[in-house]
Amino acid sequence: MDKIEIRDLEIFANHGVFPEETALGQKFVVSAVMYTETRPAGLADDLSASINYGEVSHMITDFLQKNTYKLLEAAVENLAEMLLLSLPLLKKITLRIEKPWAPVGLPLKTVAVEITRGWHTAYVAFGSNMGDKKKYLDNAIQGLRDMKEIVVEKVSEYLVTEPYGGVEQDEFLNGALRVRTLLCPEELLDRLHVLEQAADRKRIIHWGPRTLDLDILFYDDCIIDSPALTVPHIDMQNRGFVLIPMAQIAPYHRHPVLGCTVGQLLSRLDGSLS
Repeated sequence: MDKIEIRDLEIFANHGVFPEETALGQKFVVSAVMYTETRPAGLADDLSASINYGEVSHMITDFLQKNTYKLLEAAVENLAEMLLLSLPLLKKITLRIEKPWAPVGLPLKTVAVEITRGWHTAYVAFGSNMGDKKKYLDNAIQGLRDMKEIVVEKVSEYLVTEPYGGVEQDEFLNGALRVRTLLCPEELLDRLHVLEQAADRKRIIHWGPRTLDLDILFYDDCIIDSPALTVPHIDMQNRGFVLIPMAQIAPYHRHPVLGCTVGQLLSRLDGSLS
């Protein structure tokens, strides 16, 4: 991916733990590496097809002068989020904020915090088999759209399916969606749990009835195995109610562990059932 860099932008602002730092202010030095596609602008010689580093420099300056943070960690995190949300062509950013001559009682040149943040692609399966199923699913999707760190890009049709797992219960309404998100996997999982709780989801019977079920299927090409989260979803290759809607929105998405596309997994599952 191409890069546009801003190096050593000097800003006088009011950030710090000590009262005198926020009252008197001090100099900060900001550098940014912005990841984007510069080819369209390069071929057309058109600034509107690129990221205007002059405008970004003013955005950084205004943000750091209008907001006050105790920690550099908070300043750089919030600044990165603001830029990613404000600049449609910005895919990822490495942002560094330096604090020259920080008041630590020792001779030092500077301290700095540097982070890299960006947009990620995740696929989420959803389902309901209690009450007004469609309303639960509609509300959950709208809830995702209402979160500033999430952009819902594609939603499958709703699919009526039989229960999975051997528990007698009503049929399900299932589907899948693709989101672009600034959240890390664990943060995304927390947001999904909030939506489930808003739908009064009860976790009483394993594979039992539920008002709303939201599962992360894929997160970029990450492989995650933790007590709280397994990605890719551990049993998706055996679940037609997951693969069918996924094949509607991303048939060529490749499973990073199994090495097969969603379409291939669905074909194999259909073959095993015939």
